Amino acid sequence: MPTGLVALLDDVAAIAKVAAASVDDIGVAAARAGTKSAGVVIDDAAVTPQYMTGFSPARELPMIWKITKGSFRNKLLFLLPAAVVLGQFAPFLIPIILICGGLFLCYEAAEKVLEMVHVDETTKHEKPVLDEGPGREEEMVASAIRTDLILSAEIMAIALSEVTDQVWWQQGIILALIAVVITIGVYGAVALIVKMDDIGLHLARENEGFIASFGRGLIKLMPKLLSAISIIGTLAMAWVGGGLLVHNIAAIGWHGPEHLIDWISHPLVGLFPASAASFATGISFAILSGLLGVAVGSLIAPLVHKFMPHGEKH
Repeated sequence: MPTGLVALLDDVAAIAKVAAASVDDIGVAAARAGTKSAGVVIDDAAVTPQYMTGFSPARELPMIWKITKGSFRNKLLFLLPAAVVLGQFAPFLIPIILICGGLFLCYEAAEKVLEMVHVDETTKHEKPVLDEGPGREEEMVASAIRTDLILSAEIMAIALSEVTDQVWWQQGIILALIAVVITIGVYGAVALIVKMDDIGLHLARENEGFIASFGRGLIKLMPKLLSAISIIGTLAMAWVGGGLLVHNIAAIGWHGPEHLIDWISHPLVGLFPASAASFATGISFAILSGLLGVAVGSLIAPLVHKFMPHGEKH
C-alpha cells in the first residue's frame, strides 16, 4: 500500500510538473504573441476616441463600455473559435491572411502619412461634430464595434501565427488570454484618454495650488497626447504592416523583399559595434519595413478610393 501511494504521488507530481511547464509555456507564448500585435493595439487605442467626439461627457464612459462588450464578443465568440479551427485544419492559410492584414495596415499607415503632409486632403479622416439625436449613439457604437472586428481579426491572426507549434487547447487559452488582456488594456486606456481633460478640469476648478496647476496641465497635455498617440500608431502600423508583408511573402516562397531589406541594412549595421549589432539589425528592419509599408500603402490607397465611397473607412 505505501508503495502504491508513493507511486501515485510520483505520478501526480509528474503531472503537476507537466502542467506547470505547460502554464509557463502558455505565458511565454502569450507574451510573445501579444508583443507582435502591438502595432494593431496602438491603432485600436488611437482610433476609438474619435467615436466619442460630439457626445456629452456623461455618455462617454457608457459608450466605451458598450464598445468594450462588443470587442469581447468579437474576439471570444467569433474570432477565437475561427482562429483555433484555422490553426488546426488550415494553417497554410495563415500567411495569406497575414499578408491581407499587412496590406490593410500599410494602407491605413499611408493614409495617415498623406494626411500629415497634406498630400490628399480629400481622404482625410474627418472628426465631425455629431448630433446626439435618437439612435446616433447606437450608430456610432455599432461603427466602432465593426472597426474593432477588423483590428481584432488582425490581432488574433498575428497571435495565431506565433503559437502554431502549440496544441489546439493551448492555442485557445493563449488567444483567449491575449483577447482579454488586450481588450481591457485598450479600452481602459481609451476611457482614461477620453476622460483625462474632464479630470483635469475638475482638479483645476475644485482645488488650488499644485493640484489646480496639475489639472490645468492635464488639459493642456491632451491635444499633444492625442497627436503623439496618432503618430506612434501610424509608425507602429507601418512597421507591423511592412513586417507582415516581408515575413509572410517569404513564407509562401518569395524572398525578394526580405533579401532587399537585408542587402540595404547590412552596411548600415556594419557601422555599429559588434555588441550593438543585434539592436541595430532590429532597428534597421523596423525602419525599412516601415518605409516599405508606407510605399505599398500609397500604391493601394488610390484603388481603395476608387472602389470605396468616401466616408466608409474608419
